[in-house]
Amino acid sequence: MKPFWEPTSERKANARLSHYIQWLTERSDNTAFSDYDSLWQWSVSDIESFWGSVWEYFEVESPEPYSSILGNRKMPGAKWFQGARVNYVKQVFRHAGSDRPAIAFEDEAGNRQHVSWSELEQQVASLASSLRAMGVVEGDRVAAFLPNRPETIVAFLACASVGAVWSVCSPDMGAISVLDRFRQIEPKVLIACDGYSYSGKIYDRSNVVKQIREQLPSLQHFVSIPVLTADGASETAEDALDWHALVADSVELQPEWLPFDHPLWIVYSSGTTGKPKPIVHGHGGIMLSMSVSLGLHNDLGPQDRYHWYSTTGWIMWNCQVGGLLVGSTVCIYDGNPGYPDLGRLWRFAGDTSVTLFGAGAAFYESCLKAGIEPKKEADLSKLRSIGSTGSPLAPDCYDWIQQQLGSDVWIAPMSGGTDLAGPFIGGNPTMPVYKGEMQCRVLGAAVHAFDDAGRPVIDEVGELVCTEPMPCMPLYFWNDEGNQRYYSSYFDTFPGVWRHGDWMSITLRGGVIIYGRSDATINRHGIRMGTSELYQAIEVLPEIVDSLVVDLEFLGKQSYMPLFVVLKEGTVFDQSLREEIKSRIRNALTARHVPSDIFVVPSVPRTLSGKKLEVPIKKVLLGQPLEQVVNRDSLANPESLEWYRKFAERFLSQSQSQG
Repeated sequence: MKPFWEPTSERKANARLSHYIQWLTERSDNTAFSDYDSLWQWSVSDIESFWGSVWEYFEVESPEPYSSILGNRKMPGAKWFQGARVNYVKQVFRHAGSDRPAIAFEDEAGNRQHVSWSELEQQVASLASSLRAMGVVEGDRVAAFLPNRPETIVAFLACASVGAVWSVCSPDMGAISVLDRFRQIEPKVLIACDGYSYSGKIYDRSNVVKQIREQLPSLQHFVSIPVLTADGASETAEDALDWHALVADSVELQPEWLPFDHPLWIVYSSGTTGKPKPIVHGHGGIMLSMSVSLGLHNDLGPQDRYHWYSTTGWIMWNCQVGGLLVGSTVCIYDGNPGYPDLGRLWRFAGDTSVTLFGAGAAFYESCLKAGIEPKKEADLSKLRSIGSTGSPLAPDCYDWIQQQLGSDVWIAPMSGGTDLAGPFIGGNPTMPVYKGEMQCRVLGAAVHAFDDAGRPVIDEVGELVCTEPMPCMPLYFWNDEGNQRYYSSYFDTFPGVWRHGDWMSITLRGGVIIYGRSDATINRHGIRMGTSELYQAIEVLPEIVDSLVVDLEFLGKQSYMPLFVVLKEGTVFDQSLREEIKSRIRNALTARHVPSDIFVVPSVPRTLSGKKLEVPIKKVLLGQPLEQVVNRDSLANPESLEWYRKFAERFLSQSQSQG
């Protein structure tokens, strides 16, 4: 296959990955790498030397030397950099400078703000001092109910500075969903907004905040950030501490020196089914892994302006803020990326001179379908990289991005997740890009595709596993007695090996293709296919806006596989279009994967991070109650569920009548 994109010799030479390799070579006569694969093999076999080199290359500070890099090489239970004392905030402000802002911000209403490094440091120091005055100490939890604004970053860094454990929920989430998360961690402080704006509408959340406060008996202090109050849209509680007063003092920033594995934040599984898992990551592990993924694999540094569209409820918010760890200006947007049209984020990128633009794969698909021409929306001359995640990036999106943004722009999708707050699979600025394929396994990530017998396979579809520990793997789940949920989430299929839950294949050249969640696999007459393959086959049709497929297997009965499609407005679902869909599936997959039925639906339910709700919809159609398998507040479009509920009722009634 011919490469879709190749880096210029100048881009290769200037890449931080090339600089890192040169640095490795110069510091050791025994270290030489012929290509990326040899570097990766070294990083996952001699993992102590690799992570030790990352510590040195990114100049991580510790007042005391570590006694060992890896004390216990097993999963779970690996102990990293014992004896070292670190702080995420120390690493952030190593990059402070006066020549560029730390944060560039804009919201739907067009309000803009640039926060300098000195302003950020002053506000973080002041809030950290205020938290100490409230009695917040190392290990206390600080919960936040905030949108994607500079204040949220200030609050997070202040918490990390004093050794408190941060946890945030997006303000578009309902009280029940927020309480499902925060009750588990018993926060001492709640920092919340009075509301937010989305799609041109104002949402007063003061009543939701009141409910949250009333049902969190652990709370001792409440801080209100007036996002809407200035417009008279809501009122602040009388006992609320004033945000502006808390960040106004001029005091010295004094981050606490903390153990390498001191908890940094608690993030949550998507929560589409069951109780959300409170996943704990540590200061040191996140610092090192994000330095690798953002600095080496995304080629970010102090010269960059980095935007990844996200709400605070998605792990990509954490990864966006992580840009500060490598000195990049983080460009954050608060609002609907499609309001008033899908050119909005591109205009924001142009106004803020973004160099790396990232979003969920569904965003690019939507822009393609809507006929958006980004270069007609804004001056994107500074843009040099495009990132994508959330779901596989369809091949036609590669074409669209290159056609619209030019052949010099590097397309670098990645795949990982909330579980490790970063990627297993990512980009490489020194290697070619092949359409529909992620470039490489990330350094330090011993990722393989396993068959059912637990054997690694190449150029075949298998389970995505990781066979060696990484510093960014969860320390534990909060209040998980005996680590039972932790073990069952990742290690129950292949003991001692992390099973991620994705289908993948590793190509002969070392690239990776993700086929979707392994528990949503289509298994038709013994032939397994990832759902993304089917979506790619039909969503290239201009008439198809979105789609969802589930494979229902019944004991003693023939499997049933319905396909649900969202049509472009004005499209008629006639026999010709029906046959075109079937033909494309037949040609791209096999005749066995042609759906049993095709239904037109108003929309496809998606999580806040853009993932299609394949497994929950499958469970509903197999007879489980909707309320038990889907948490509405975890969805971007919860109103979409009603159609599937009614469909499931009719489908199950018909199935029962047929015996």
